[in-house]
Amino acid sequence: MSTSRPEIRVSGLHKSFGDNHVLRGIDLEIGQGDVVCVIGPSGSGKSTLLRCVNLLEEPSQGQVFVGGIELTDPDVDIDAARRRIGMVFQQFNLFPHLTVTENLTLPQRRVLRRGKAEAAKVAAQNLERVGLAEKADAYPSSLSGGQQQRVAIARALAMGPEVMLFDEPTSALDPELVGDVLAVMRMLADEGMTMMVVTHEMTFAREVADRVVFMDGGVIVEDGAPDRVIGAPQHERTRHFLSRLLDPAMAEVEEETSDQVGGSA
Repeated sequence: MSTSRPEIRVSGLHKSFGDNHVLRGIDLEIGQGDVVCVIGPSGSGKSTLLRCVNLLEEPSQGQVFVGGIELTDPDVDIDAARRRIGMVFQQFNLFPHLTVTENLTLPQRRVLRRGKAEAAKVAAQNLERVGLAEKADAYPSSLSGGQQQRVAIARALAMGPEVMLFDEPTSALDPELVGDVLAVMRMLADEGMTMMVVTHEMTFAREVADRVVFMDGGVIVEDGAPDRVIGAPQHERTRHFLSRLLDPAMAEVEEETSDQVGGSA
């Protein structure tokens, strides 16, 4: 785990959508080269927190710093600041009418103003990193979901980010395709990339993360080493979430019981 200055720092972060107070005072620091997995039930604020880190969502209150630059400063050059941050979403968001290489070169040329040859070289290097060099001339429709997500990761890496944000990157994939995407993320972690990952992949969180953050109700309930948060959670909310996640049969029984109680109320 890194002991250098935080690469990501969130202080007193609140986010509301109308009357819905989604984030309720989040304080979080992620060191340079650290991998932090954020877990929690649906609606807990995980994805909103991630989107606030690169200001895809405007915080209602609080500060966000990336690489020492305050993104919430009204005078910041947000476009320049965002170039330090790569983001991978649940959906792949590839242009279907462009080849894989063109999907990687277009943002480089438009945002970074790279020449065609340089952008193509960087694209090829990053396709090699994610194990898809042979798909350079393919169109997204010919790729599996896992391959498309790896292309999306390569596209983000081609921009030269210092930080990578992942929002449930495997949730839209068939189970047999998840492993290849997680292998790429493990590679990035081994290379020292600072990563913030919203995920339900507990094996990945336990084996790769430096820290696991459990969120519920818009607050951080637990934050610590994976073996502690996942293996020996201190809070009942964490234990309940993990029991449902790790034992689907238990979750189904609870849901059926809840439905029966609700029906008789």
